[in-house]
Amino acid sequence: MQAGGRHTTLLITCGAIAREITAILNQNALDFMKVECLPAHLHNTPQQIPEAVCNKIRRSRDRFQRIIVLYADCGTGGKLDAVLDEEGVERIPGAHCYELFAGHDDFADIMDADGGTFFLTDFLARHFERLVWQGLGLDKNPKLSRIYFSNYTRLLYLAQSDDPKIRRKAEQAAEKLGLRFEIRHTGYGGYEAFLTSLKQSKAALDQP
Repeated sequence: MQAGGRHTTLLITCGAIAREITAILNQNALDFMKVECLPAHLHNTPQQIPEAVCNKIRRSRDRFQRIIVLYADCGTGGKLDAVLDEEGVERIPGAHCYELFAGHDDFADIMDADGGTFFLTDFLARHFERLVWQGLGLDKNPKLSRIYFSNYTRLLYLAQSDDPKIRRKAEQAAEKLGLRFEIRHTGYGGYEAFLTSLKQSKAALDQP
């Protein structure tokens, strides 16, 4: 357990949402929580997420009263949940960050309307060139995009902000991939609802 200091709860999260989680904490006076991130590139190898999260939990136990994991399943096929059950640590419910930003019901409606949807968040829009275009080798062979994205019909930008520069990057990504561009403003979605609920539960525990 943490020996002094104001942070009693550790949030283990993906680097891809670190900016948003930090903003939520600041805007909602959640100063008893501390964010520590794992590398965003783990999403390219989701099979490595459970072990990375487990190692982080075990290295952090002595410093915090409570640990919360802000990964959804994130393509681990239930393996992350198996690790968290063994460690006795809870995570935010959800399949992936797109569902969490959009909201469970709205995400289901999005997929029902068009299953061929490629998603971007603020982070992915900002880093599209490095993570997607170069990550898939499209910078060396752009024609591969026709193969990789042949089953997609639109790019849906789930916007956490109203930044016109990020929107333009998302539009440019859609143009490069030859997909119809759409935008939906989600804000922080389920992440904010989940974290503010933790504040309420802490307040109840702190009452004499």
